[in-house]
Amino acid sequence: MLAAVLVITLMMQVTNALASATVRTSTVSTIWTEPASGYGFVLAAINHARTSVELSMYELSDTAIEHALIDRAQRGVSVKVILNADYEGKSENEAAYDALRAGSVHVVWAPDNQIFHAKYMVVDDDTAYIGTGNFVPHDYSSTRDFWVADTQPSDVSAITATFNSDFAGGETTYQASGGLVWSPGSTNALVDLISLARQSLLIENEEMDSSPVEKALIAAARRGVDVSIVMTKDAEWTVALGQLAASGVHVRLLGASQIYIHAKVICADCTPDAGTVFIGSENFSTSSLDYNRELGIITSTRGAVQAVRTTVDVDFAIGASPAPRK
Repeated sequence: MLAAVLVITLMMQVTNALASATVRTSTVSTIWTEPASGYGFVLAAINHARTSVELSMYELSDTAIEHALIDRAQRGVSVKVILNADYEGKSENEAAYDALRAGSVHVVWAPDNQIFHAKYMVVDDDTAYIGTGNFVPHDYSSTRDFWVADTQPSDVSAITATFNSDFAGGETTYQASGGLVWSPGSTNALVDLISLARQSLLIENEEMDSSPVEKALIAAARRGVDVSIVMTKDAEWTVALGQLAASGVHVRLLGASQIYIHAKVICADCTPDAGTVFIGSENFSTSSLDYNRELGIITSTRGAVQAVRTTVDVDFAIGASPAPRK
């Protein structure tokens, strides 16, 4: 009897701890689901810029976006761009860097010793666009990604301040606000969101190589949360995904002929009426969470929650279970 009472007490303590857990969120105004939405919204935002554009991008090879940035700069708009240099970044972005520099855009290379994997843009100091996708036309039609627009003044100000520090070559610090999730140092925010879930977790990510995230997912499944993960099949993640599946996590993998899962999203307790979702550039890897420059956002905005929930459900339905471990 004493043992039973102790178990019940411990379960109540865990439940109460989860119930009291919170994550900071931001309100987003719009969400775009790729590839269905396309990247016309990026061109429209740049073309309508009146005073400023700040862009931080891991990989840029979209000449239409480059030309739009150059056009704005030559019309007197302040246009600043940070391009990733590390991990083959200079070879990937050299053509864009040269074109922008020749076109009067203030463009700089990110530090050589740190991957700048963030994908975001701020226009006119009043709207921040935060996404999971690179500006690479070759990938647009075949890649699952998400973007959101954030117009909260405190968030936009924080992103702009961080951008300006990075642009000037300052230390890799960041300004916090609302539900913004910055790397380096985003592990706790994502683990906290996973730990908050009581009923369900819907997840898409390109990588699965973070011990704290994997442990949080396993813990969620073991406490009765319905955890579903969708990824593109890759032998590099076989062991990690096998351990997750063995712990009760529902894993579905998409093949080479299906849409490529490049999105990085977590949807906690998402229903038709509510939920909390993370959308950002952070992969589930030690490098991405602890060392890279990354940016994501946590929101409970219904439209964003529903877009992620519906999309991940569709992708999960067409995926295959991983082969059993031998």
